[in-house]
Amino acid sequence: FRRHKTWTHEGGISTPLIVHWPSGISDSGALRDMSGHVVDIVPTLLDFALPRQKAATFHGVSLKKAFLQGVAPDRDALWWLHEGNRALQRGDWKISAASGGPWELYYLRDDRIESQDLSGEKPAVLGALAALWESRWLSFKALATGGRP
Repeated sequence: FRRHKTWTHEGGISTPLIVHWPSGISDSGALRDMSGHVVDIVPTLLDFALPRQKAATFHGVSLKKAFLQGVAPDRDALWWLHEGNRALQRGDWKISAASGGPWELYYLRDDRIESQDLSGEKPAVLGALAALWESRWLSFKALATGGRP
C-alpha cells in the first residue's frame, strides 16, 4: 500500500482488526472484508452492552452486524484528517491528499494500492467527494468549537 502511518493513503490507514468472542461470534475464523474505523469501537461496544438503548451521537457506527452477520456497517462515508493529510472513502471511491497537496481519486475495488489517480478522468466524482469531505470537516469543526469560528 502507498505511504505509511500519518498518511491517509491505504498504507497509513489499513490495519486489521482481530476480534475473538467464541460465545458471541458463531463463524469462528471468518474474515470480513469491509472498512471500519477506531471511532466505531465505542458505538459497537455500546450496541452490544445496551442494545435497546438509543445511543448518543457518535462519529462512528456500530460494527455489530459486521461481527455477527458479515454485513457491512451502515455508513455514508468515512473521512480522515491527520497532520494535514486528508481523505474520504464512500463505497469503493476514495479521495486522498497529502498536507497542502491536491486531491487524488482512486477506485479501491480495482486499485486497492492506489496506483492510478483518476482525478483527471472523473472530475465530477472527485468534486462530489471533495465537497462531502469539506462538509464533514466544517461540521466537525463547528461541533468541536461549540459553533465558534
